[in-house]
Amino acid sequence: MDSSGTAGTFTNAADYGNRLFVFEVVGLRQNGTSDSLNYPIRRSGSVFITVPYQRMNQEMRRISRLGGQIVSIKPLNGGVPLQVTTTKESQPQTKQESKSMTQAKAKHADVPVNLYRPNKPFIGKCLENYSLVGEGGIGIVQHLTFDLSGGDLHYLEGQSIGIIPPGTDDKGKPHKIRLYSIASTRHGDKLDDKTVSLCVRQLEYKHPESGETVYGVCSTYLCGLEVGSDIAITGPVGKEMLLPSDEDGNIIMMATGTGIAPFRAYLWRMFKEQHEDYKFKGFAWLIFGVPTTPNILYKEELEKLAAEFPDNFRLTYAISREQQNSEGGRMYIQHRVGEHADELWELMQNPKTHTYICGLKGMEGGIDEALSSAAGKHDINWSDYQKQMKKQERWHVETY
Repeated sequence: MDSSGTAGTFTNAADYGNRLFVFEVVGLRQNGTSDSLNYPIRRSGSVFITVPYQRMNQEMRRISRLGGQIVSIKPLNGGVPLQVTTTKESQPQTKQESKSMTQAKAKHADVPVNLYRPNKPFIGKCLENYSLVGEGGIGIVQHLTFDLSGGDLHYLEGQSIGIIPPGTDDKGKPHKIRLYSIASTRHGDKLDDKTVSLCVRQLEYKHPESGETVYGVCSTYLCGLEVGSDIAITGPVGKEMLLPSDEDGNIIMMATGTGIAPFRAYLWRMFKEQHEDYKFKGFAWLIFGVPTTPNILYKEELEKLAAEFPDNFRLTYAISREQQNSEGGRMYIQHRVGEHADELWELMQNPKTHTYICGLKGMEGGIDEALSSAAGKHDINWSDYQKQMKKQERWHVETY
């Protein structure tokens, strides 16, 4: 692609219709003019701007007036980069752009799945079971670690395992398995490749007819499990929430409650583990929604990581019963996303940015609404953009 800091026109413009394209721009400076155009400048000096095809020439002229230089233009959903003919002497043609990490990676061929099934589960042992909720917090949430030695149960960050609770249901049949997101890295909390950990909340609700308090079968079993007890485990399963292998990617994480589980695994692998085959050098941002401060699961460890790696890890809380949103109501995760929507949107323009959502299903609508507003400032339909991210395997959701 030929490029310079001046405006240009497209030489292969046919058949692009309403597609979206990503401009990578350098040379802009954060000032009043760029602020008014919603161009937040990254530490690297690069800006990623999503532009509808119909506005590309207009956007190029605007970037030129701001002193910026377009170094690449890529279709949002992958494909051959566009070439630009400039009005000044052309720079040498750049090398063909490499595929994004999601396009280039293998199609999960080496991801372990269903190594152990319900008819022949792995029998592990409980090594630890301790509370994650501080004094004055709401509900019961436990961190459990199971011994996997003696078998071949291995897994990757972002996967889940199944737990088969003992006993039978009210019809006399064995209980069905329940799936739980894994909260440890592939090497386990003890870094010996022989354990797996879960973050489990005891399910508790009022029966709609009787009004009696009902407790979840499997979650109650796990929260009360004694150290040394045997446990039947299946799996692992899941390919939706896998952590990309790129060490310089951007990882946006939005969690509520025990939705923190896979993100604990990510963050421990990125920053705490420092394993020889993975040295994270990118940027990670966790937005974590909880009802009260004592309900911030893994609080001490998360805040320690944020303090130790301020350039690579950002931690943002939404504490609903203690903080207020801009309208004076409770602060939920969607309100935090709304406050930072422009920054999040700008991060998402980078093809190496992955966004993950894990937790209560109700959080999705508010997050979509907040990001729709940010996308709308660039005349882009958020729903369309989200679909493109899904095609690129950069938008990952696991809610319940």
